Amino acid sequence: MIQQRRLAIAGFGGHAKVIADTAHSLGWVITGFDDAPSNNVNKSIWKLCGTISDLSSRLHEFDGIAIGIGDNYIRLKLHREFLTYGARLESLIHPHASVSQFASIAEGCAVMAGSVINYGAVINDSCIINTGATVDHECLLDAGVHICPGAHLAGNVTVGEHTLIGIGAAVIQGVKIGKNSIVGAGAVVIRDVPDNTMVMGVPARAINQKP
Repeated sequence: MIQQRRLAIAGFGGHAKVIADTAHSLGWVITGFDDAPSNNVNKSIWKLCGTISDLSSRLHEFDGIAIGIGDNYIRLKLHREFLTYGARLESLIHPHASVSQFASIAEGCAVMAGSVINYGAVINDSCIINTGATVDHECLLDAGVHICPGAHLAGNVTVGEHTLIGIGAAVIQGVKIGKNSIVGAGAVVIRDVPDNTMVMGVPARAINQKP
């Protein structure tokens, strides 16, 4: 008899539900940990067994850990904290995602249904490639990046740590997007974006620079 793998998910909100659904499709037995859980959860798929602080002392009970938190800063902070405790951070790749055998995906990533990651792409720790998003050849995503549903990166795009590429955005080839930045929903990025900057529009223009 094959023993089922046990996965703990830190988080119980919207993003965690999609993580749980992906993990369920991969055969994991799932347990949730959250400080302020949502009540709208299919408890036949997973159950809540404590807070995120509780999870820190129970890592040995699980075969893998996933962080189901959409906020880039919090997700990456927890990722690095759990690594110091010796946790195994799982990368969950939906069966209906398409990932090149020549792409590299680091620990703690979530690759959702309908997404595509092409040849030579490098996805660093704790990134989200969300539903129907595409990351084309030889892109480089630093840690804690979120490519939102339906967003598309052309080839050789670089995205810095903590940056969010909004739903339906498009980024042309070779563009460099800095860390701690936001590309707004539906934006079309045709030139480099500095660190700590929000851009919106077609073509995308800076609307502010964060301190």
